[in-house]
Amino acid sequence: MSDWNDQIIEEFRANGGKVGGPFAGAPLLLLHSTGAKSGEERVHPMMYQAVGDDFAVFASKAGAPTNPTWYHNLRAHPDARVEVGTETLDVTARVLEGDERAAIWEEQKARYPGFAEYEAKTDRMIPVVLLSRR
Repeated sequence: MSDWNDQIIEEFRANGGKVGGPFAGAPLLLLHSTGAKSGEERVHPMMYQAVGDDFAVFASKAGAPTNPTWYHNLRAHPDARVEVGTETLDVTARVLEGDERAAIWEEQKARYPGFAEYEAKTDRMIPVVLLSRR
């Protein structure tokens, strides 16, 4: 997975935030989080949904039974950074709940049906995390 992520990160940075392959045309950002245990910076490419001036990201992990490591990192260290296009922004992460989560999650599934497939593959509720500009 690391090599695959590294290739996406390199392509993202070389092309002003645009990539091809399975993410072609999709809104993509690079999340810089702090490792929950290591304290080291981690960078993860991921799709997002714009919510006003903020960014919603989805801890789908392709429908795996556990949440991705970046989710645990944000829970431990909610202050993070994102690269969006050619901008780098400081953000604070907040896990959404209830109607706020549902509205964004349903919109994401409507736009990108793969997220509905991920939801069908797992018993866990896929977290929706709002990254708000600081």
